[in-house]
Amino acid sequence: MSKRELIDLNDVDPVLVREYLLDHPDFFARYPELLLSMRIPHPERGTVSLVERQQMMLRDRVNQLEEEITSLLAVAARNEEIYRFYGKLIFDLLACDTLEQLQREMADQLRQRFRFGRVRLHIASPVNRFEPETLLGVLRRRLNGDGYYLGRLPAAEAQLMVGLETGSVALIGLGEINDWIGVVAIASHDPGHFVADMDTLLLDQLKHLLNYRVRQLLTPDA
Repeated sequence: MSKRELIDLNDVDPVLVREYLLDHPDFFARYPELLLSMRIPHPERGTVSLVERQQMMLRDRVNQLEEEITSLLAVAARNEEIYRFYGKLIFDLLACDTLEQLQREMADQLRQRFRFGRVRLHIASPVNRFEPETLLGVLRRRLNGDGYYLGRLPAAEAQLMVGLETGSVALIGLGEINDWIGVVAIASHDPGHFVADMDTLLLDQLKHLLNYRVRQLLTPDA
């Protein structure tokens, strides 16, 4: 009896077969008749040949790539729209002559563009002295080293910062840590809109502008 006859094919490890085929990608080129004779179960079409199965997998992959490209294009278009919005907002805020006008312009545009529930600008006068005083305690507890808090707030703190209980908030500290001149509080009805690990690139631009403009408007003669 030959060595080939001693092998029980039912005992062959499928993993070894897989590794062999991966190591010998020309296997079916050497035995092309196997491509048409092999039948593979398919949930909708019963059984199909290996070639048919490969064609279906390639079509599925093409469809997946087309969906990913469409999604990327949609994200790119949205990002461009947001950058244009922020570009206009920055120039409009630079044109404001008072803190009240700055607050109103910022709130109106952010609420209209993003459907935020509330946008508030709290100013400390003098530095680090807010009204009410408990607001400073929220900033000390919540703001991170970059001057941000992004996420959900307890009801009492949300009421203090934005005047309503809401899904999620963005707190943007103006000035320096422990030397705050103000804070922007933005409320979203969506609990997942502001989250701790979100990118702050666009908020950074708004933060830098407001730091500059609020200081100017607080000390117009400086």
